[in-house]
Amino acid sequence: MKQSSLRVLVCVIMMVTMLAGCRGTGQVRHLDLREKPPLVQLTDIDPIKIAVEPFDDRRADKSRVGTRTHLWGGTTYFDVSGDGLAALITQRLADRLRTRGWRDRVWDVRVASPGSATDADIVISGQVKDFSATAKSRVFSTVIDTSSRFTIQARNLVDRSTTIRTIEGGRSRTVFWFGDDDMREQLAVTIRDGLDRLIADTTIDNKALRPARRLPQQ
Repeated sequence: MKQSSLRVLVCVIMMVTMLAGCRGTGQVRHLDLREKPPLVQLTDIDPIKIAVEPFDDRRADKSRVGTRTHLWGGTTYFDVSGDGLAALITQRLADRLRTRGWRDRVWDVRVASPGSATDADIVISGQVKDFSATAKSRVFSTVIDTSSRFTIQARNLVDRSTTIRTIEGGRSRTVFWFGDDDMREQLAVTIRDGLDRLIADTTIDNKALRPARRLPQQ
């Protein structure tokens, strides 16, 4: 076979393969958005006790977290694996605070059922208002957009005060060959961004969670 014919055959095979994946079947695919927390030194745990109560899922559509629109029609849907999105966000927040919380210190954090954390200095709860992704396939590319909106409330035992923060964010990325890992990574990073923003916007002061003080701009 001549070299030019071989190139044409390879191109045809690539096009057929690509077009075969350009039509959706309505399938729901589940994504594992958990992150393995790093190991920490137990001797460095801060004595303040923090409890994270299960988040409340307030999304209008709780049946999925992502949608891919295919080039030649059809849709593929994505959802989280495990016990659902609210449980995932709850655990991700607890792991983040336990291993690398404020000032990158280790904190005494546990997940607790509502009303059970009577010995905690700070009780954190939250609502998931939005957490979604859309992937739109085009010729030779797919654009993935994510958005998130969490409302997080901290009840401080020391003075019975409450701190409330609304964390919003989103990301956009374009890939040549789309795979489920692209959607998984984009959603996982969106969660991480929100948790990082919560840490940056708050601080621990006198056994209470407070808004971070911002230095005046020069």
